[in-house]
Amino acid sequence: MIRFSLVRVTGRSMEPTLHEGDVVVAGRGIRPKAGRLALVQLPPQPDGTRRPLAVKRLARRDPADATRWWVERDNPREGVDSWQVGSIAERDVIAVVVGRLPVRVGRAFRDH
Repeated sequence: MIRFSLVRVTGRSMEPTLHEGDVVVAGRGIRPKAGRLALVQLPPQPDGTRRPLAVKRLARRDPADATRWWVERDNPREGVDSWQVGSIAERDVIAVVVGRLPVRVGRAFRDH
């Protein structure tokens, strides 16, 4: 069963594709495919702190382990991706992005 969620984009790592405040529709249970955007759980920071869920591009399967994904950001100057943390396990691909809503939500809206 596919379950859909709305996800608000924070940060600039997916520019120019997505911008801070964009709202995307993500589906849990959709099979990941290379080239698609996905909601992913990146590995913890070096101090063990859990990173927030992030939208990243599923670049390709890891050639050394086909059960893992290499994920990338669209903006090479911002954010974290597999170039810093390595590939991620299939279970860490939480949902696949299926679209973007034609609205952008600012920080102030979220806080009220």
